Amino acid sequence: MTTTFAWQSTGNSTALSKVTIERRDLRDDDIAVQVDFCGVCHSDLHALHGLTGKPTNGLVPGHEFTGTVTATGPAVTGFAVGDKVAVGTVVDSCGECAMCRIGQENFCYQGPITTYGGTDRIDGTTTLGAYSRSYVVRSKFAYPLPAGLDPAAAAPLMCAGITMWEPMRAAGVGPGSRVAVAGLGGLGHLGVKLAVALGAEVTVLSRTADKAANARELGAAGLVLTTDESQMKQGFGRFDLILDTIAAQHDFSPLLRLLTLQGTLSILGAPLETSVRIMDLTFGRKNLTSSGTGGTRHTAELLAFAAEHAITADIELLPSARVEEALTRLEKGDVRYRFVLDMSDLDPR
Repeated sequence: MTTTFAWQSTGNSTALSKVTIERRDLRDDDIAVQVDFCGVCHSDLHALHGLTGKPTNGLVPGHEFTGTVTATGPAVTGFAVGDKVAVGTVVDSCGECAMCRIGQENFCYQGPITTYGGTDRIDGTTTLGAYSRSYVVRSKFAYPLPAGLDPAAAAPLMCAGITMWEPMRAAGVGPGSRVAVAGLGGLGHLGVKLAVALGAEVTVLSRTADKAANARELGAAGLVLTTDESQMKQGFGRFDLILDTIAAQHDFSPLLRLLTLQGTLSILGAPLETSVRIMDLTFGRKNLTSSGTGGTRHTAELLAFAAEHAITADIELLPSARVEEALTRLEKGDVRYRFVLDMSDLDPR
């Protein structure tokens, strides 16, 4: 075992404590990673508040990070000490089921092992996340970080980015596609960037008009104000795909009415309580779907695409000691667009 500093929960509060935690000795196919930068995700808030089923006492959040390889197990061939890597929300899976065999480990039939709050398949311990200075991960679930990507701004690609990428790939988004993104936050702004780079015509759906300039800066063709009845009527039947990144409970019906024949509403913000009127699906043969993070195939694909098109998150970088501030501001929506923690302040002084 080795030890490292981390930020850990002792209840349902965003006031995390700096503690020492243990990391396992390397297995044959493990790598040890110095965590350099870790994104702050809205699902971290859900977990800390006890809304995801993960135990809150002893929780160390953090599941989108970049870092540097510090050691490798004897069976590892794809990484060497000093390599820059990225790690996301899934750190292991059964490797044998139909989903794992096609690179969709995020849907592993035995359940994917998550970066924090999961149960290790080998020793049964609870996984502790990347609000820490080091992490040990099975090498299959680490990805070379392309040299052209800023490691701090690339960290959110490993959750927010892949969460947007998978449903776009499933829907076949490309030139001629009409895509709308509901909510212009950590997920939504990356959704706009990725959809634009894929060649789609992109529109932002927002409750407030003050996001219009930001939407255009990100490459969107325009903004539809969802609180304006006339604009919503004009948008009727317009979009092939709507990426709904809104985390709060909301009515899907207005969004479903914006879809064209056989259009798809993809729920990605993980609102904890939802309902849908079936007739809103029936009229126009609409599709309602959802997605969670990504598997190895699409994650590797995303990183290559992001490097090719110079896509990273727009971030506010904070020292990890300000994690409570980041979580509190995120809860208020006071971030443009993703907090990332610099973990170097956890080095021993």
